[in-house]
Amino acid sequence: MPDVPVFAEGLERALRLTERAAGEAVVLEATGRSDADAARFQAMFTAARQEDWSEFLADCDKYDAELAKEIRNQKFTLAELEEEEQSLERLRRWHRDLKARDVFGAPEAARAGQRLKDCADAYEDYAEQVFRALHQP
Repeated sequence: MPDVPVFAEGLERALRLTERAAGEAVVLEATGRSDADAARFQAMFTAARQEDWSEFLADCDKYDAELAKEIRNQKFTLAELEEEEQSLERLRRWHRDLKARDVFGAPEAARAGQRLKDCADAYEDYAEQVFRALHQP
């Protein structure tokens, strides 16, 4: 993993858990033999984050589809609204975690941030429809 502060706490926790379990851990610092090696490591790490962002974007699409289905079926209940809010919170936590790990800035990160905002806006629209439906005589 890159030697950046965001990973330090996780590494320390892993070391403590290993020690508590009477295991052994070895932490090494490594550098590339050349600038090309360092660039390759960064590219490989970023490619892995890119896959994470792609999965996140796919889940945003599923979330939008779920909201659209509930609107289409006119399922305007507080229980459904709470379920959709929990799903949105899960997306927010996931986005925050991915952003923390994406130390080199994968290209899809900005798009993912916008998609999360779009999901939040869609949720707000759905919430308004739920409250309107519940308050109609």
